[in-house]
Amino acid sequence: MAAARGRGPADVVEAHWQSIRLSWRWIHAVHQIRSPERPFPGIVPLLEAAAAQPRLRRLRPFTSHFALHFSSSTSYPWTVQAGSIEPLFNGRFKVRRRSPTAVIGEVETAEEAVALLLELLPTGPEPAITDSAEARPCPHPP
Repeated sequence: MAAARGRGPADVVEAHWQSIRLSWRWIHAVHQIRSPERPFPGIVPLLEAAAAQPRLRRLRPFTSHFALHFSSSTSYPWTVQAGSIEPLFNGRFKVRRRSPTAVIGEVETAEEAVALLLELLPTGPEPAITDSAEARPCPHPP
C-alpha cells in the first residue's frame, strides 16, 4: 500500500481492489474448510461483479459487516458514493442508499445488485479520487 500511495490515489484504489478481493477469497476458503455446512454471504461474487464495472473500479472499495461500500477518498474518513450492497445469507443481495435505512431493493444476483447501485451513482463527471485531507488510520481492516 505504501508503494501505491507513492504513485498516487488511482494506484491506491487499484491496490485496494486487489487486496479486498484476495482477502475475501481467502476468508471464504477458510470458511468452506471450517464450516462447510454453514452458508457464507456472496461477498466474493459481489466483489467480482463490482470489479467488472469501470465506474465502480474508479472508487476505493471497502467492506463493513459484509456490506460493500465505495469511497472517492482513499483514506479514512471515507467519502461514500451511491450506497452499499449487502450479500445476504439466503443468497440474495440488498442494495441501500447512503442512509442505512433506505433500502432500494433486494435482488437475486450480484450483477443485478451492482446494476442497481450504478443507478445511484451521481450523474455527470466521475467523482474525483482523492486522498483525504484528514487522513488517519482506519478503525477497521478492509
